[in-house]
Amino acid sequence: MRKLIAGLHEFQTKYFSQHRDLFEQLSTEQHPRALFITCSDSRIDPNLLTQTEPGELFIIRNAGNIIPPYGATNGGEGAAVEYAVQVLGIRQIIVCGHSNCGAMKGLLQLGRLAEDMPLVYDWLKHAEATRRLIKENYQDYEGEELLNATIEENVLTQLENLRTYPVIHSKLHKGEINLYGWVYKIDTGGVFVYSMERCNIQAEHEVLV
Repeated sequence: MRKLIAGLHEFQTKYFSQHRDLFEQLSTEQHPRALFITCSDSRIDPNLLTQTEPGELFIIRNAGNIIPPYGATNGGEGAAVEYAVQVLGIRQIIVCGHSNCGAMKGLLQLGRLAEDMPLVYDWLKHAEATRRLIKENYQDYEGEELLNATIEENVLTQLENLRTYPVIHSKLHKGEINLYGWVYKIDTGGVFVYSMERCNIQAEHEVLV
């Protein structure tokens, strides 16, 4: 806690004072460039990763960067998506998974979570489409290779889930919104992007520089 308080003091005395005009503007309005959906993992910092300032990203974070399909739950994810698109006018949406994701490790052994972490178990069931796809199509994978495939396929699953939201479906039809799938590699700093024009994420990674 001491470190957090010291950081807060440094923010107030240095960063805030140097960017006072920005925060005065942000105090009354926001115009974020993109909706960034990523994991709650402490190793992921969307603003650091994209080198963006406060007010430039509208962020949704949860275990496994999951967006339940429209109508599947009354959680905050759907409301945040709807607000981002309908009210803030966001036209760029990024789903960003990451290497060594604990949520995806849990998804691969979902049955074991039911007793010890029932809330995690219930949440990860929203990624059942990912789990089933991996189970039926990646039988020969194991270890890190299996986990990486799960991380990547889960990003694609969430992009599909986003398309079930009426506000997104309509704007996609009119070409007014873009969806992107990223995977961040913690150990190298590399970010891989999925090409929507190709059919296999494993073959279509490109390092963003």
